[in-house]
Amino acid sequence: MIESFDLGDVVVMKKPHACGTNEWTIVRTGADVKIKCNGCGRIVMLDRLEFMRKGKKLRAKAPGS
Repeated sequence: MIESFDLGDVVVMKKPHACGTNEWTIVRTGADVKIKCNGCGRIVMLDRLEFMRKGKKLRAKAPGS
């Protein structure tokens, strides 16, 4: 479960995307979290609680944060 995250962070989700990768970059935060697949570029929006539940770990912090 992911506790804290910022814009531009790379996160690893529990289940892989259809393209085969499970690394995503956070594009937008707020009540909803928008993430972009690092494999194919697909953008998905999840509500904040669902994102925190489905997230496995924080891979890399955004540069400058």
